[in-house]
Amino acid sequence: MSDVDNKIPVAIIGASGYTGLELIKLIITHPVFEIAYVGTSEGGVRVETLHPSLQGVLSKEVLKSDAKEIAAVAKVAFLALPHKTSMGFAKELLALGVKVVDLSADYRLELETYEQYYCPHTDKENIPKAVYGLPEFYREKIKNTSLVANPGCYPTAALLSLLPFCDLIDASYPLFIDAKSGVSGAGKKCTEKTHFVSIDENIFAYNPMMHRHEPEIKEKMRLHSGKDFDVNFIPHLLPIIRGEMVDSYMLLQEEGIDPLAILKEYYKDEPFVRIFDHPVDMKSPSGTHFCDIFAKVVGKKLYLNAAIDNILRGSSSQAVANANLMFGFDENLGMPIIAYVP
Repeated sequence: MSDVDNKIPVAIIGASGYTGLELIKLIITHPVFEIAYVGTSEGGVRVETLHPSLQGVLSKEVLKSDAKEIAAVAKVAFLALPHKTSMGFAKELLALGVKVVDLSADYRLELETYEQYYCPHTDKENIPKAVYGLPEFYREKIKNTSLVANPGCYPTAALLSLLPFCDLIDASYPLFIDAKSGVSGAGKKCTEKTHFVSIDENIFAYNPMMHRHEPEIKEKMRLHSGKDFDVNFIPHLLPIIRGEMVDSYMLLQEEGIDPLAILKEYYKDEPFVRIFDHPVDMKSPSGTHFCDIFAKVVGKKLYLNAAIDNILRGSSSQAVANANLMFGFDENLGMPIIAYVP
């Protein structure tokens, strides 16, 4: 265990977005990590101007991101950057001895899958070295890596509910995932779909059975179980700010299982997975690092119901939990546990 009295300087790159802001908020109150560097693609502004909610909380210059300058002041960098942009920074930072938690998709997938759904990869050497940052399943590997690939928000909720049942699911039938998320998951930049007049009092699917999180879920299920699943993923945008619910439907190999008993046993030592005996809601884990899960079986039909905060457990708090593990701290250090309720 590292000495918590010794502060560890961190860099937050891509600080202008929602996940960047959440990282800043988490690190401000973290007992060990401290913000040494805040960067964006342009810099030239103060963080409290970039995010007015930080006025009177944090006053710091936002710099134009530079890997060598980051390496001179920080031991770990959180990359809240778009895919393709992130891999360039990660490659340079790793070569300079800086640990990296990448919140983009650049290191989440095997090379062939990544290039099929994203773009040509320019840091092939580090892909095999990256550890998928889902602590409940890869905790020991995360402790011993310098590069964590933070999972996508939808895959986080989907996989935490699905992976305990991989050996029981009948892989010869399709598996359907119906997912819903708040508008913050679409990012800070306004688009036609996220414009107020489009999303207010409205709900719609986007990229059904073509979303990039579908191959991520499918790949991790295959790596966990050795079986190929026919995953069909349909995300929806809700007229709310934050929160996410993932409902999964599948057939089991046999009848007679108790899904809640399986989940309670599987996660009995996991403080941030809460199992409920009734359907979950999005508000209860909002503002926290918790993943709430419910399950029900009728005959061979299995229904899984999971909820998280999409920009905390689905992004920024999970990134901080992974950094905790990378430095030998308790995973729960600095994790948010009080929900935004009501």
